[in-house]
Amino acid sequence: MKILGLDTSTLMTTCGVMEDDNLIGEFSLALDMSHSEGLVPMIKSVLDNLNLNINDMDGFAIAIGPGSFTGLRIGLATAKAFSHATNKPIVAVSSLQALALNVVGHKVVVPMMDARRDRVFSAIYDLSQTDVKTLLKPNAIEVLDLIKILQENNEDVYLLGDGANKYKEVFKKELGHRARFLPGHLNLSRASSVCTLGRQRLLNGEYDNIYNLSPEYLRDSQAQRMKKKKELSL
Repeated sequence: MKILGLDTSTLMTTCGVMEDDNLIGEFSLALDMSHSEGLVPMIKSVLDNLNLNINDMDGFAIAIGPGSFTGLRIGLATAKAFSHATNKPIVAVSSLQALALNVVGHKVVVPMMDARRDRVFSAIYDLSQTDVKTLLKPNAIEVLDLIKILQENNEDVYLLGDGANKYKEVFKKELGHRARFLPGHLNLSRASSVCTLGRQRLLNGEYDNIYNLSPEYLRDSQAQRMKKKKELSL
């Protein structure tokens, strides 16, 4: 089984191909250009170097969010187009869960993305066993509220993502030595993780409907927030 995985939920554009349980190609760039300019050429480059084409894929995995509104739309539209053109299944995975796979073997893994205004998109996973166990579902949460949840046990907490970097000093102050941070390369999204999660869903027959699939923003867009603000002022 060959799977093409995509993640455009952050500033990092990443695509990869997995054959069965083996990663055979991956391309990741933090682009100054938009995902719309860089994604398809990156996919073509990976496939060309592997002597494959899009029709050789048995399925497509896409990071569905949370993350950048524009990035999520571009990635999902691309994955849907491939799925439709090849008549191959598409599966969506959580961007946070994919990020969490950078830290396997630990009981409390907390991926997070900066959501501004002292909030983060975050979740809590137990990666100490073979299967990923969700302890807190992905949501938009105040940093201090997340800290209160993490203070409820004495386990070491592995924090990663741009949200962890932004609020590093706050976590260190409130969690002390329990707060564990990761080197830079482990704070970045990877298509290989999307492929890994997507492959499991495909093997389980958990296909998504191409027509109903939509990004999981976990919050209103800026335009939606402005509209609501205007409506409240009327």
